Amino acid sequence: MTSQSTPPVPVGDRPDPDQPVVQDGDQARPDRRRWFALAIVMTAAFMDLVDVTIVNIALPTIQHDEGASDSQIQWITAGYALAFAAGLITGGRLGDIHGRKRVFLIGMAGFTVASALCGLAANPEMLVASRLLQGGMAALMVPQVLSIVHATFPAHERGKVFGMFGAVVGLGAVSGPLLGALLTEWNLFGLEWRPIFLINLPVGIAGLLLGSRFISESKAPKALRLDLVGVALVTVGLLMLLYPLTEGRALGWPLWGYVSMAGSLAVFAALVGYERHKTRRDGSPLIELSLFRVKSFAAGIAVQLTFGIVCGIFFLVWTLYMQIGLDWGVLKSGLTGIPFSIAVSVAAGLSVEKLVPRFGRKVLQAGALTMAAGLLLYLWMAGRYGLEISPWQMALPLLVMGLGMGLIVAPLTDAVLSGVPKEHSGSASGLINTTLQMGNALGLGLVSVVFFGVIDRAGPGSEIGLVFVDAFQNALGWVVAVLGAIFLLMFALPARPKLHVEGADSDGSGGLGDADGSGAVAEVKPKADERAEAEGLVPVP
Repeated sequence: MTSQSTPPVPVGDRPDPDQPVVQDGDQARPDRRRWFALAIVMTAAFMDLVDVTIVNIALPTIQHDEGASDSQIQWITAGYALAFAAGLITGGRLGDIHGRKRVFLIGMAGFTVASALCGLAANPEMLVASRLLQGGMAALMVPQVLSIVHATFPAHERGKVFGMFGAVVGLGAVSGPLLGALLTEWNLFGLEWRPIFLINLPVGIAGLLLGSRFISESKAPKALRLDLVGVALVTVGLLMLLYPLTEGRALGWPLWGYVSMAGSLAVFAALVGYERHKTRRDGSPLIELSLFRVKSFAAGIAVQLTFGIVCGIFFLVWTLYMQIGLDWGVLKSGLTGIPFSIAVSVAAGLSVEKLVPRFGRKVLQAGALTMAAGLLLYLWMAGRYGLEISPWQMALPLLVMGLGMGLIVAPLTDAVLSGVPKEHSGSASGLINTTLQMGNALGLGLVSVVFFGVIDRAGPGSEIGLVFVDAFQNALGWVVAVLGAIFLLMFALPARPKLHVEGADSDGSGGLGDADGSGAVAEVKPKADERAEAEGLVPVP
């Protein structure tokens, strides 16, 4: 999309549904209904973000009510992340090829159906399968959100639009755990934890009805081809790694599990070879391997992967520690996390607007050290107060951790993209977001080792609460070690991200980059190629 382009003519205004769809770059006056379309796609993004955070707080209740195993609890969250990551880039390309409105509505319909299946799940196996479906449908829906915004709004309005989008992302991050706690605690209609999924039904149905009316259809003039073989290799490789890692504890760590994890390396090597072939053949690989020649990008991908591991481990073990180890209710646990969520939102805004333009990479490194300091303080307090620890005593370490995380998540993508050629910016940001989801899934799998492994080693007469405290401390120690590695990797990032040095973009976005504070990039460069819409415009929960 060029800087001279304007939003496409809304298909919804045409009496004949068989009229050709307007492609990016066609000239038309801005449609006044674009603000309704914005509200609809923002609601979809909010629904996805809340769905990720709302589930964690209810996991102990789900485990208790449904008799789910520890590995099934891990798969309820990891399955969503894995399906989402595997389909993210392909979902964006499908929108470019077949129409973003069409794919968005298909994704929203599938997400709504999957939410109903989650809420009506008769057993843990059905819930895990439904979560996999939900993640796959989110991979169709979410990539279209910012692509639709990019195609619908003229350049001079995008700065305001992405500012609004950032507020929605922040609200989703803060409200998810609390909403999940309230819905679970209220036990609406005797449904216990199920409303955390069923709440998506009225929202999804309304979004479908309004979206079909108010969202304008758009396509990329030269959409990239699908790389389904690449998607299959990524999925198989991740499953070969994650399945034995997650299930190995329950199965007694059999030999085939180690063989499978080692074999995943061969699959990833085959993926690299195939992507090289795909690049030579038609220039539409799932992964743009040339990007890894850029030192800052390669290091940034490593940072995203390891940061995803940090998030995957911490948020699951934190929930289990409070609700099972300390025997706190779900509402008490949800309220305990409020200082953390607020701190993340405040620090994210300050880092992008004030700190990174002045101090550059040092802000991200300070974030890693601050988050590690908060974790160490939390680790000490968990041991010091044991089962008598209170939410007020947790507030300080959570506040420090939140400040650290906020300093990382908001400016990280800008820093990673700084050395990437403009024509590959969309492909690069899509890969960044995919990697973060993969890291999250890997972290959830590692919970079997760093948390449940400690519980398994406890004697039969051990008090369950104290065992969970020990396991929580052990997991936090590993998270601190990973943050230390992240701090070192950040030295390979540019000292001052170019997107901030260069100032505002000519399209009026003001160089937003990570203005949504989510770790995602809202790539609105005036001359970015179709990959910016096919792959890169994806918010990260």
